[in-house]
Amino acid sequence: MKCTWQEGNRIVLLENGDQYYPAVFEAIDRAQQKVILETFIWFEDEVGKRLHAVLLRAAQRGIKIEVLLDGYGSPDLSDDFVNELTSAGVVFRYYDPGPRLFGMRTNLFRRMHRKIVVVDESVAFVGGINYSAEHMSDYGPEAKQDYAIRIEGPVVQDILLFELENLPGKEAARRWWKRRHRPEENRMPGEAQALFVWRDNGEHRDDIERHYLKMLANAKREVIIANAYFFPGYRLLHAMRNAARRGVRVKLIVQGEPDMPIVKVGARLLYNYLVKGGVQIYEYRRRPLHGKVALMDDHWATVGSSNLDPLSLSLNLEANLIVHDRQFNHTLRENLHGLIANDCVRVDESMVPKRTWWNLGIGVVVFHFLRHFPAMVGWLPAHTPKLELVDPPVQPEMETQDRVEAEDGGKL
Repeated sequence: MKCTWQEGNRIVLLENGDQYYPAVFEAIDRAQQKVILETFIWFEDEVGKRLHAVLLRAAQRGIKIEVLLDGYGSPDLSDDFVNELTSAGVVFRYYDPGPRLFGMRTNLFRRMHRKIVVVDESVAFVGGINYSAEHMSDYGPEAKQDYAIRIEGPVVQDILLFELENLPGKEAARRWWKRRHRPEENRMPGEAQALFVWRDNGEHRDDIERHYLKMLANAKREVIIANAYFFPGYRLLHAMRNAARRGVRVKLIVQGEPDMPIVKVGARLLYNYLVKGGVQIYEYRRRPLHGKVALMDDHWATVGSSNLDPLSLSLNLEANLIVHDRQFNHTLRENLHGLIANDCVRVDESMVPKRTWWNLGIGVVVFHFLRHFPAMVGWLPAHTPKLELVDPPVQPEMETQDRVEAEDGGKL
C-alpha cells in the first residue's frame, strides 16, 4: 500500500505517559467495534495492569481486539495475565519470540518497534511511548521523556489499512524485486495535514530516513531534532551539516543521562563533525530522553517510534506520523525549546574530543562497527522473524495455527 498526504485531521501532541495513557484508555473504553494495538514493551506493572483492565473491559462487551507485542521487548508477561485476555476474546501475538540460549535472549536485533493504537476508524495513536511505569513522570530520576500523537480524521483510515494489510494471511503479494519508494511530496501544503510512513525490510526500508533527508534539504530557518538513540549514517549527518552551513539553525537534542552508556559514547563520536559544521548540540540532562521527534520551519513536524540509529534505520519495524500544521509545529517547538532552556547543556568545543590521528582512527573504526553490525547480524537466518499466536483456552475466530511465518522482508 502507499499512503498519501491527508487533509482535515485533528492532531494533538501527547507528552509522556501522563498524557498518553489516559487518552489511549479513554479511546479504548469508547470503542464500538475494533481495537488494534501494537507495542514494543508491555510490562506487568501498574501501567501494564491498567492497560490489561481496559482491554479486558472492552473485550467483555464484544469489542474485537488484536494485540501484537515484540518478543524481545515484552518477554515476561505471565500466563495468567495473557490468558485472561485471550479467554475474553483478545487475539494475542508475539513478533519473533525467539528461544533462549543458556537463559539469554537470542532475538536481539530484528524488532517490531512500532507503537500504534487504532480504535474503530475514528482515532489513532502513533509515537514512541511503551506501556510501562517508567514513562510516568512520578517514576523518579529514570522516568523517560517521550512523545506521541493522538489523531482523528482521514489519515486514521490509512493507519487502519496498514494494520489490516499486515495481519497474518493478509500480506500483499510478494515481488522478486525491491522497489524504492520516494518520499511522498505535499503538493498542496496547508493545515491539519498528515502522512503515515513506516519502515520495514521490504519495499519501505528507508522511507523514514528519506523524509528526514528531504526535510533537511528543504529547511530555510530552523530544524530541531530530538532523538533518544542518535547514530545515523553519513547521508543524514551530511544533510544536517549542509543545512547548518547554509544558515539554517540546526539544533540536535540527545541524551545526556542515557539509559544505556553506549548511547552517549556513540553520539559523542559525531560531536566533532557536527559542532564544527555549525550544528548546535544539546545534551538533555534531566532524565533519560526517549523521544523521536523533529520539526522544520513553521509547519513540518514528525513524531513516531523511529530512532536515528542502526537498529531503527536498518532492521526494526517502525512507524512515524508526519504533520504539516502550524499550530502543531508551534506546540512541539515550544516544548522542545523548554527542554533546551531548562534541562539541557549545550555542547561546546571544550566538550568535543581533540582531533588527533589516534582519535580519528578509533572514531572511524568504532563508527563503522556500530553503524553496520546490527545490519550484518540481521542477515543471519536465525534472525528471520516469525509471528507466534498465543494459545488461549479458547481462541476466537481464528484458524488453528501455532506459528505463522512472516515474510523474509519483515512484514507481518
